[in-house]
Amino acid sequence: MNYLWAFMILIGIVYAALTGNLQNAADAALSSAQEAVQLSLTMCGIMSLWVGLMEVAKDSGLIDKIKESTDPLLHFLFPSIPQHHPAKEPIAMNIIANVLGLGWAATPAGLKAMEELSKLEDDRRQGRLPGPVRKKGIASNEMCTFLIINISSLQLIPVNVIAYRSQYGSVNPAAIVGPGIAATAVSTVAAVVFCKIMDRRQIR
Repeated sequence: MNYLWAFMILIGIVYAALTGNLQNAADAALSSAQEAVQLSLTMCGIMSLWVGLMEVAKDSGLIDKIKESTDPLLHFLFPSIPQHHPAKEPIAMNIIANVLGLGWAATPAGLKAMEELSKLEDDRRQGRLPGPVRKKGIASNEMCTFLIINISSLQLIPVNVIAYRSQYGSVNPAAIVGPGIAATAVSTVAAVVFCKIMDRRQIR
């Protein structure tokens, strides 16, 4: 990716120089840098607000109640994870954050979930828990399923996209909600079906 971006920037500079638009390219680069800083500050505030709300929800016990209500869904998606394994809480928090459109807020929970799933795989290798064992360094079925679902990411309220649209002067920033729900619902269903097909194929 670094080479690709460097190549694109170089091509842009050369083309601007050949067409006599080098000054316009320089002005656009400076204005874009300013917009990037402004957007980063806006998104930092939004992210801080929602991450803080997620922590309040966790400390108040709301996340635990939501996790209990999502246990059937988590068991369907991750049938090999033991009932009360610590990986389920960060997985639930990640899914909740993604559903609310808080991709950045979902990242810490996603990293914690991967860490717990790695510990689960270590326990299987050492015989403390039943289940299929993978060689060290190879992702487990649960890790792959979690990653694919995290990427497909069903979103009911795409907060980040709404913030982007608002930052750039959209007349109706929330107009993206309907299409966003439809697109992410299709991608999530496709992800779940793919994971289940691959799991069954591996079992066979």
